[in-house]
Amino acid sequence: MPQSSALISGVQSLVVYETRARYFIVGSNQAQTKHRVLKIDRTEPKDLVIIDDKHVYSQQEVRELLGRLDLGNRTKIGQKGSSGLSRAVSAYGIVGFVRFLEGYYIVLITKRRKMADIGGHSIYKVEDTSMIYIPIDSVRVTHPDEARYVRIFQNVDLSSNFYFSYSYDLSHSLQYNLTMLLRPWELSSTVEPSVDEEHSSQSRQDSFDIFEDEGLPMQVVNGLKSEPYLKYVWNGKLLERVKDIVHHDWLMYIIHGFCGQSKLVIYGRPVHVTLIARRSSRFAGTRFLKRGANCEGDVANEVETEQIIHDASVMSFTAGSYSSYVQVRGSVPLYWSQDISTMMPKPPIRLDQADPYAYVAALHFDQMLQRFGSPIIILNLVKKREKRKHEKILSEELYPAVINLNQFLPPEHCIDYIAWDMARYTKSKLCNVLDRLSMIAENVVKRTGFYINRSDFYCHTLRPDERWGDVGGHITPTGRLQTGVLRTNCVDCLDRTNTAQFMVGKCALAYQLYALGMIDKPKLQFDTDCVRLFEELYEDHGDTLSLQYGGSQLVHRVKTYRKIAPWTQHSKDIMQTLSRYYSNAFSDADRQDAINLFLQVYQPSEQRPHLWELPTDFYLHHKSSMALAQERRSYTYWWSEGVLAFLPVAYDEVACKDNMRKVKVKRVNRYDEAIDIYTEFFKPYELTSFDDTFCIAMTNSAREFMPKTVGVDPSPFTVRKPEETGKSVLGNKSSKEEAVVQRKTAASAPPPPSEEAISSTSEDDSEEDREDDGSVSQRSTPIKLLTESGDSTRTHEECQQQQLPVRAPYGINLDELPADEDLLIYQRFAHLGKSQHKVERNEAVHLADFICLDPVSLFQEDSVYATAPPKVDPDSREVFEGHVMTGQGQVRSLCREDVLMYREYIKNRYM
Repeated sequence: MPQSSALISGVQSLVVYETRARYFIVGSNQAQTKHRVLKIDRTEPKDLVIIDDKHVYSQQEVRELLGRLDLGNRTKIGQKGSSGLSRAVSAYGIVGFVRFLEGYYIVLITKRRKMADIGGHSIYKVEDTSMIYIPIDSVRVTHPDEARYVRIFQNVDLSSNFYFSYSYDLSHSLQYNLTMLLRPWELSSTVEPSVDEEHSSQSRQDSFDIFEDEGLPMQVVNGLKSEPYLKYVWNGKLLERVKDIVHHDWLMYIIHGFCGQSKLVIYGRPVHVTLIARRSSRFAGTRFLKRGANCEGDVANEVETEQIIHDASVMSFTAGSYSSYVQVRGSVPLYWSQDISTMMPKPPIRLDQADPYAYVAALHFDQMLQRFGSPIIILNLVKKREKRKHEKILSEELYPAVINLNQFLPPEHCIDYIAWDMARYTKSKLCNVLDRLSMIAENVVKRTGFYINRSDFYCHTLRPDERWGDVGGHITPTGRLQTGVLRTNCVDCLDRTNTAQFMVGKCALAYQLYALGMIDKPKLQFDTDCVRLFEELYEDHGDTLSLQYGGSQLVHRVKTYRKIAPWTQHSKDIMQTLSRYYSNAFSDADRQDAINLFLQVYQPSEQRPHLWELPTDFYLHHKSSMALAQERRSYTYWWSEGVLAFLPVAYDEVACKDNMRKVKVKRVNRYDEAIDIYTEFFKPYELTSFDDTFCIAMTNSAREFMPKTVGVDPSPFTVRKPEETGKSVLGNKSSKEEAVVQRKTAASAPPPPSEEAISSTSEDDSEEDREDDGSVSQRSTPIKLLTESGDSTRTHEECQQQQLPVRAPYGINLDELPADEDLLIYQRFAHLGKSQHKVERNEAVHLADFICLDPVSLFQEDSVYATAPPKVDPDSREVFEGHVMTGQGQVRSLCREDVLMYREYIKNRYM
């Protein structure tokens, strides 16, 4: 397999300098070794003039350039008092450029926080931004309404749930990114060879070609950058003015939604569980103001949720094991709305337009077929039985639309429709809601399959499961592809939808872990560390999306449907309902105006009414309703050209010429830091603290969910009683900040120690016994300490009898032994280590056998030695070389003795 990696953006930090007439933006890579410079003219009152010379500067060249600019912009030549170039602000990226009624503003990211890591590619959350007005005051033409537009624009809080990455495309799924990244044999077949093929074999190994212009050769792919999926990009319009002017390293696309990552520890093996939610930027808005779909097939509250599971012990995309599963939520794809003119908790639902041929639904499902393939499965959770017809109106309209569209599709690619009244079954005492959802989830996951970049492991043959044989998807030589998607909706796509998506995600998680060889059957039980960690991720995900669309957190959670929620949860649900009602009644209109202005759905102009003067924003989101259609789509052949030819595989993931034009590629040396993920992740050029790294601070199943008592099963797949869980020991904290603080501690306070751990106080344990065992015994020994004079040794008990201060050899006071709680934590740690790494040592280990120390000094009293490198036998060297080659993706074939040894191990371990 070729060495492959995504290109890392060259601009990861930037500094804005200003003069009287210019802004100079100096962008640097992470290591501060390469720089680019943008020049922005400040003398234009309403136009944006940007110059990018596309040149890469060294650090010395940038210093010289800034020195010349400083000298040339001083008021008097040779004057030292005032500088001609001043530093304005430091930032981590450009969100975009925006103009209202005066000149342009530049929006910069000034603070960021790392939220996840996928294969060494960091994902950041926007923490703070800065908005700078570009024109100077002398040319500024003021407008009385400018300040109001600025306030409306800033109502979109960029510090809440906006995410970006310099090297990973967040607008696409992992399946798209890796299939586009790891298929150079398909890419090369779509490109005609160029005349530039006179390179030697060595130059072909050191470089690669990606066709920015058609016709370039394709040899070894070391990196690539694809066009983002603009539907999930929220600053696409803000960058549209400059994307064809500046180098693409300056362009950074942000998504809105949710991103969270936790670490699942399986007997010391780290597995990262990542959840990414992408909100659609089309037909975006708040709960009651955006319902149904617009005339282009974009639905309200459309969110693509992706769960990524990968073995964190290997972070390379080529050598590591990665799996992902995608599902979608969105409003019912019909022309419908709710009248909010009267203050009611549930405004009546009305169908705005008759759509007998399901035109808008056809546009929506055509988008889904292009992005996800088939089958498209609809899980409709709205109510079926109501005293007064309310939600039922939507089901009665959606089901005939699906029937109408299916009659023109091939039978094997028809849209599946599952209707289930989740609210009614929740009230029933005879039906378990989650059991029914788990049955639906099992059927859905088997039909769509999931993505994994590895072929079946040998453990699937040793531990076969009947459920694994009929898992769907598209099987490739290197793994599996997910084909099709589940689309879940209720009326609001909040509470019921989030619980249903959690159950489907839980089922998919079991299959993903089984496919990665981490569990022996694709089934996960509730009340395990793994599921509780996953449930916490989905609850944070649901709360975040609910706040963005509905104005409050979730009202009904997974525990509500399991009927194990505490009695205090009812009062919290009432408060969330009131908060949601208040937000919908009083603040949604302002939030909707801010979203329309941020996404440039509305662009201020002197010739049109102001945003706050519009009676409705209907015509902003239904642009095609303002003009006659030039070309009407067919009611029977309602899908786009070429989509059916590749089903069940998604058309967007097929290596055809139309899709390959979206891939930007250039020739880069494979040793270039633009593709060096190792240097990017570990940052050897910076002084960092290991305790402050993201991998330590993230949620850890062993630290936060596993019981803190000694002797428990450390497996995260063991069902535990509520009183045994780590959460009960940590305490139920209502504040998120307290939870984050506790996650950063090494271990929380465990329960009181058992009597066995305290009562054993024998003094027979010697130093030799403890060295041979390789672990700390539970029996304590007298601690020999030095007194202040340093001329005698006394035990701890003798010091206490003579009332002398107890001191350690390095002057640390030991007035008392460690607390019992701390001893219990250490005993638990030693127990885990002892049970996982049992080594029998029959003979003493002599250091001289491994390290050769030759005295350097002629005086015997001096302790100065020269060290000779240890001798390594050929077998050990061969094992190490094989380990290094495996990390590079080159796996050696196993010999017959190794295969027999592995089979014997599996037989003794599991059979």
